Amino acid sequence: MVAHVKPGARVREKEKNTHGLLIVYTGEGKGKTTAALGMAMRAVGRGWRVLMIQFGKGSWHYAELESSKRLAPEFEIVPMGLGFYKILDDAHLESEHRRAALEALALAQAKMEAGEYDMLILDEINGVIAARLVPLDAVLKLLDAKPEGLTLVLTGRYAPQEIIDRADLVTEMREIKHPYQKGMLAQKGIDY
Repeated sequence: MVAHVKPGARVREKEKNTHGLLIVYTGEGKGKTTAALGMAMRAVGRGWRVLMIQFGKGSWHYAELESSKRLAPEFEIVPMGLGFYKILDDAHLESEHRRAALEALALAQAKMEAGEYDMLILDEINGVIAARLVPLDAVLKLLDAKPEGLTLVLTGRYAPQEIIDRADLVTEMREIKHPYQKGMLAQKGIDY
């Protein structure tokens, strides 16, 4: 199968493993989304189609939204959240966050069933589960329906043990030191 390419671009044959993995990036430290983005870059380099659905980062402008356009149509990011829940500048009702999270989960289910992508990244879904904006059972049902060849990546703090137990690869990011401890706010190009 040949990946979709831009006019004038070199055609790359899709290189695919027979088994998709369930991968979890969790923990209190920085780098969960960044790790998933790195994996997306690697997958696109193999001719895969990748979709990242963002469950929590909807209200800020993140640079990955711009850089992903350079890899389109092989890589696409769909921001669906309303921003981080109950922190920073959150002015949304819990019901609004819940509706957005459930819509993002429904999109993930639909895209998974359609079979258009080789990798599906559910960015910040672990925190959304922990905040009880989507039921854990609904996410476990999605995991149970994962096609064998699809790689599914879940990011965010507080990954539930039930998901960790099902995962093939789990990495926990641990904060040792952060510029915020020196009073430095989030940095463009580094944090967003």
